[in-house]
Amino acid sequence: MLELTMAAVSGTDGGATAGMLMADAPSEPGAVLRVGRDRAVCRLVTPDDWLFVSRVHLEFACGPDGTWQVTWLRGSQPDPSSEVRLTAGEYAQSLAYGGTVPLPRGGSGEVVVQDRTSPRSINVGFYHEA
Repeated sequence: MLELTMAAVSGTDGGATAGMLMADAPSEPGAVLRVGRDRAVCRLVTPDDWLFVSRVHLEFACGPDGTWQVTWLRGSQPDPSSEVRLTAGEYAQSLAYGGTVPLPRGGSGEVVVQDRTSPRSINVGFYHEA
C-alpha cells in the first residue's frame, strides 16, 4: 500500500498544513495515484489558481514487482514554473522535468513541488507499507 498526504503551503501560512488531503492505493501492478489541478484524473488536487502545478503534475505508479515510482510529468510548457525534489530520510534529490525515480520500498519521505516565482509549495508526503 502507498499512502500519500498533501498540503498546500504558502509564505503566509508559515508552514501550516491546513487543508491536508490524503489518498492511498494498494501495491498492485498498474496502480496509479496522480497529483495536479485536474479533478477528473487526480486523487490529490491542488488549488485551481496555483498554475505552477500542471493539470497532472506527479504520477505515482506501482510496477510489476510491487515497487512504486514517481514521475514528474511534462506539462504544456517547455520550461516548468516549478522545481520538484524528493527526500527520504537523509537522501534528497531533485527530479528532472519528465523524470522518474523509484520510491524506497517500505519507506517514507516527501516530494515537494516548489513555485519558482513565489513562496508556495505543494508538499506530498508518502509512506510505502511493505
